[in-house]
Amino acid sequence: MGSVIGETLPAALGVAISPVPIIAVILMLLSPRAIGTSVGFMVGWVIGIGAVVTAVALLLDPADDGDAAEPSALSSWIKIGLGVLMLVLAAMQWRTRPRPGEDPKLPGWMNAIDRMNGVRAVGLGIVLSVANPKNLPLCLAGGVTIAGGGLSGGEVTVGIVVFVAIAACSVVLPVVAYLVARDRIQDELNELREWLSANNATVMTLLLLVLGVVILGKGIGGF
Repeated sequence: MGSVIGETLPAALGVAISPVPIIAVILMLLSPRAIGTSVGFMVGWVIGIGAVVTAVALLLDPADDGDAAEPSALSSWIKIGLGVLMLVLAAMQWRTRPRPGEDPKLPGWMNAIDRMNGVRAVGLGIVLSVANPKNLPLCLAGGVTIAGGGLSGGEVTVGIVVFVAIAACSVVLPVVAYLVARDRIQDELNELREWLSANNATVMTLLLLVLGVVILGKGIGGF
């Protein structure tokens, strides 16, 4: 159980430090409807991550023909595929980084956050966690690792909960901090947003590169 959770930690941390959802929730916290949109986004983000990891863990587990102490061939091949995908995404992300002197380009939908309500924020959180090509492989990798770990039903549930808790913490913690001490964190939110906006491409490139190598290595090591 502990070894499986340990193997999912890199992917969960990768989701947690992905800049785009963090920037999105910070913009919501600085918007006129801060509480409604940020809480809605947080709920959608948690639901989306949980749905992907749960679906993969449950769908792959019955087909897992591996020994409880050994990863299955299916899990290993999926990890290899995800690792290669992350390396490709890392290269693409690096090529789109802003050149010196250029302003960083953020997704156009971020301009509409000030006009967003709580219901739309829930939908946005789900979409970003399920359909984002940079976060989805990480969630898939977490589900594959849990499915291939030879765990009991209860242990699979614990593994999913731990993964979601870690992966979602970077969105949940700013929202909770805002609800507890909104007046004291305004400046910090602005500074963090500016830094993440300027370094989004670099952070994602390094993140995808490192995790791609790690997951690819685990996949190869499963044979």
